[in-house]
Amino acid sequence: MSGEDEVQRQRSTVAGEAEAPEAEAPTTGPTASAPASSAGSPDLAGGDAVGPMHSAGRYERRSGGTVDRVRRYVLVTKPRIIELLLVTTVPAMVVAAGGWPGTWLVVATLVGGTLGAASANALNNYVDRDVDRLMARTSGRPTARDEVSPRGALVLGVLLGIAGFVWLVAFVNLVAALLVTAAIFFYVFVYTIGLKRRTSQAVVIGGAAGCVPVLTGWAAVTGGSLADPRPWLLFAIVFWWTPPHFWALAMKYREDYARAGLPMLPVTHGNEETTRHILLYSWLLLSIVLLYVAGAGAGWLFTVVAVGLTVGWLVLAHRLRRERTVPSAMKLFHYSTIYLALVFVAAAVDAVL
Repeated sequence: MSGEDEVQRQRSTVAGEAEAPEAEAPTTGPTASAPASSAGSPDLAGGDAVGPMHSAGRYERRSGGTVDRVRRYVLVTKPRIIELLLVTTVPAMVVAAGGWPGTWLVVATLVGGTLGAASANALNNYVDRDVDRLMARTSGRPTARDEVSPRGALVLGVLLGIAGFVWLVAFVNLVAALLVTAAIFFYVFVYTIGLKRRTSQAVVIGGAAGCVPVLTGWAAVTGGSLADPRPWLLFAIVFWWTPPHFWALAMKYREDYARAGLPMLPVTHGNEETTRHILLYSWLLLSIVLLYVAGAGAGWLFTVVAVGLTVGWLVLAHRLRRERTVPSAMKLFHYSTIYLALVFVAAAVDAVL
């Protein structure tokens, strides 16, 4: 079957022609057997455990023109993910400085971090364009639709990475530049190429790349020093936050991941084991928050806000463990996004008081 036929079949399936996940899984590739082995489990088979798919991906096809072409290239960088990464950078800078570190330094660090994150995302889209075509959630991406050529995405990613490194060396410092560049290489080569199609633990290990903005912001303020335990504790908060955040989302799009042959935890182990892992990591997250309170000498504001928010997270995680439904998973997912931003804002405000 040709690639175009496969994409058309996936769109027909999403439109209403239901097919079993194992019939849609690719027959070749490093993870081709993962969906088939898990598709027979009751968890994967149906009920409330499987959520609806997007009918046309995240992005709509647009007409030609320079503005639309630029828009497609911007979408390749996944700007919404960049926003989530940067929300941890500025609070880390405020904590490191014990106050506002200076507008120019904040802007320069954010620009360099944005260029680095955009580079990693563009390269990720370049590598994953084949599996993106098989997933309803990602089939509308410009690289999946060939609205941005593979060469265009590759060149964009490389140029953005170089630009980010040069910018940070010129306006921040070498350590910040090296951290951002290392995160790009880790995300692309370790996570996207090395782990994503091979193991259900890819999110756990690869999530380290998303924690680097904390260290970058800290290094920007301190002239490159990372000897203080506080940035590493903030790093750990993001690290333990990442797996349950993505596993909750993966429960909704489990059939999508199975169709593409990606061994996300709900595909390989089912929702029963996924909710158990989510609950375990949620308690680990609380332990890291308490370690930050003790090890960073946090004040009452961070303690009250961060611990209170984490208790709320645990309530949702325990509910998800009991119910194991997509609505419960999505409540935790949406809460987790707000959670991370509020915890880091609390850390910044607490450091100033």
